[in-house]
Amino acid sequence: MKIEILFEDEYIIIVNKPNNVLIHKSYYARNVDGPTLLDLLFKQFNANFYPVHRLDRKTSGVLLLAKQKENVAVFQDLFTTNEIKKIYLGIVRGLVSESMLINSPVKNPDTKLYKDAETFCEPICIKELDIPVHPYNGSRYSLVKLTPATGRMHQLRIHLNKISHPIVGDYKYGDRFHNRMFEQEFNCHNLFLHAYSLKLMHPISNEHIVIEANLPNDWISVFNIFDWGISE
Repeated sequence: MKIEILFEDEYIIIVNKPNNVLIHKSYYARNVDGPTLLDLLFKQFNANFYPVHRLDRKTSGVLLLAKQKENVAVFQDLFTTNEIKKIYLGIVRGLVSESMLINSPVKNPDTKLYKDAETFCEPICIKELDIPVHPYNGSRYSLVKLTPATGRMHQLRIHLNKISHPIVGDYKYGDRFHNRMFEQEFNCHNLFLHAYSLKLMHPISNEHIVIEANLPNDWISVFNIFDWGISE
């Protein structure tokens, strides 16, 4: 598997992480087999890279890595001070009719303590289908833009579940009936959460960087089926 490179200079590399690829081995995913993103990048470049932030294994999209370990903290400071803007796209169950701020605390898996978390959710497109999904005779979906102000583990997935619009393809926090429908009707088996864009001022070169990551193929298929304006 070749990893798509979105940006590169002498300090960082920004990639489009595929679905279902771990960034690196971890305790929480100790039973997951297969090469990690770092393994794939080492094979592709014969070099080590150092993740600046994280994405869930099942989430696709923009990920920033440092080329030198000593620069990780320099770029992580931008996340800590909210100087980096991240935008995600999600396909969720139900019709999201208005923008909303979700600020429910999220539990830390290590300390078991709840931490403040904030996500701004904006509707983009909606779709109503005649395909029945238990317990209804039809089904409804929304494409949403998600802007997190914090970076808690599984924050977006938990927050969308909290407002009764779980992300399609999420078997931990989502709706299994809708997940199954996407698999059976559309042959889509992945989580529909994509880190779409990243905006930052490069702390070393002072370059203003705006990166957008192409959508995975299953997103393009659904966009075409739903007539959401994507044709390629």
